[in-house]
Amino acid sequence: MNLFTDFENRLKHILLEQVIPADKRDGADLGRVVVEPPRDAAHGDIATNAAMVLSKHMGLAPRALADQIIEALKSDPDIADVSVAGPGFINIRLAGPYWRRLLAAAIRAGEGFGRSQLGENRKINVEYVSANPTGPMHVGHCRGAVVGDTLANLLAFAGYDVIKEYYINDAGSQIDVLARSVFLRYRQALGETIGDIPEGLYPGDYLIPVGEALKTEFGSKLRGMTEAEWMPIIRDRAIDAMMVMIRQDLAALNVHHDVFYSERTLHDANAGKILNAINDLTYKGHVYRGTLPPPKGQLPEDWEDREQILFRSTDVGDDIDRPLVKSDGSYTYFAADVAYFKDKFDRGFNQMIYVLGADHGGYVKRLEAVAKAISGGSAKLTVLLCQLVKLYRNGEPVKMSKRSGNFVTLRDVVDEVGSDPVRFMMIYRKNSEPLDFDFAKVTEQSKDNPVFYVQYAHARCMSVFRQAREAFPDLDIDNETLAAGAEAGIVDPSEWQLVAKLAEYPRVVESAAQSMEPHRIAYYLHELASAYNAHYNKGRDIPDLRFVNDKNRELTVARLGLVRAVATVLKSGLSITGTSAPDEM
Repeated sequence: MNLFTDFENRLKHILLEQVIPADKRDGADLGRVVVEPPRDAAHGDIATNAAMVLSKHMGLAPRALADQIIEALKSDPDIADVSVAGPGFINIRLAGPYWRRLLAAAIRAGEGFGRSQLGENRKINVEYVSANPTGPMHVGHCRGAVVGDTLANLLAFAGYDVIKEYYINDAGSQIDVLARSVFLRYRQALGETIGDIPEGLYPGDYLIPVGEALKTEFGSKLRGMTEAEWMPIIRDRAIDAMMVMIRQDLAALNVHHDVFYSERTLHDANAGKILNAINDLTYKGHVYRGTLPPPKGQLPEDWEDREQILFRSTDVGDDIDRPLVKSDGSYTYFAADVAYFKDKFDRGFNQMIYVLGADHGGYVKRLEAVAKAISGGSAKLTVLLCQLVKLYRNGEPVKMSKRSGNFVTLRDVVDEVGSDPVRFMMIYRKNSEPLDFDFAKVTEQSKDNPVFYVQYAHARCMSVFRQAREAFPDLDIDNETLAAGAEAGIVDPSEWQLVAKLAEYPRVVESAAQSMEPHRIAYYLHELASAYNAHYNKGRDIPDLRFVNDKNRELTVARLGLVRAVATVLKSGLSITGTSAPDEM
């Protein structure tokens, strides 16, 4: 039951039936009419902009139109009071019976409360992490992993058919560098003294076990081969080993992808995916042969002052045209990006989300241009950029990791503080804002630690049920019993405030999904936990407000319904964030 959708539908019906004359209904823009929480909770439970949106069309001043709307709304039995404020905002206070019915509906819905059909089961592809398989993931990848995974969970909860995808960048020069680095570790495993790792190779200790595994499989056989002979062998083993490590690191963070897509499959000449993508763009008139002016600043490695096959991306929103085929006939990196998008589109995805690091900001326009050209404008592509994460311990910057050689790994962070604090805190800031992560603060058991505060609220809910079983050992606390009790027994104003906060959850889910801002779920959970903990603490000072009253079974059942709804929403939201909801802490 979505409170805001319910009253938006009621309002629009009243507008058409009682307020807008028949001769003005056709041009009335009801799409801009919204029902939302008021800016100040003291003004009411819900508010609408209807009078301001429709005043020009109606030929009335906003406040004059608001008076007409208010008069019509007074006939709704679920509205206790309605007033106008400011330039024409209409504030509405709801009647007690409506809150009780809403709470009962939330209890009956159980884990389905807040779930939406907004997505109408439309397919959507969320690609995230996609780190080069050249070593362990660093903390920057960690943020992208959590943002992408939480967003995918959120979209699924909002009714989309979601595929979580990881693009394996297993083609290109960085993979050859990886293979050479592993070959050095292989020689080390054979007993050679390799000295310092040469500049340009990967120095981390994580490659030592890969070298040992090659020794076990091949003995000294590879040592006698030329680079051209051992390169494909070691390249394959190295990529496989890196992906095993990456999958394990992601699993430790409670991140699990549905699809791992290899870039190398795009370069497979037999599959011809890059060629097919270029041919498709050519057929649509987006490809030509020509030259590009030198870019400003440092030249990219694939720029040539020669005639090439170019994508006319400036016709579809990009800043410059992009090379697809070099003068020597080889494909550019960008050509693989084009083929990858076309592959997604051919798999039936009309909505695609790329979660990338902030250093990929220059990719946005070119990816959007590819989407427009390949799909003819029918596909929606969204790029979310994740800003950097700075690590601290008690306010002091955290140094590099020995395991990686030059950065702090995702696994370092998860192993030290646990998956839950990492996941929750990585989305406790909008992805476009920098994030400071302090190891000490995220493990602190206090109200200043958001993840602890939210999880503690859920644990408190569970403790209330344990207290109820002690007071009433035979108490039936199934959802139907609690819903029926809540419809009759919730009367205190502070309880209504908690119900009102619960009622926001379906709207938060939909707005977060529409804006693709998963941090809104974390913010909401903290607000709900704060409202619940505040009411719980009131019960310490005012015994009549306690959830369990061992002298009043009926009132206890009613209040347990409220606790059940809070616990369910906390667990639901924590599940979206990929964080656990403990019963005890």
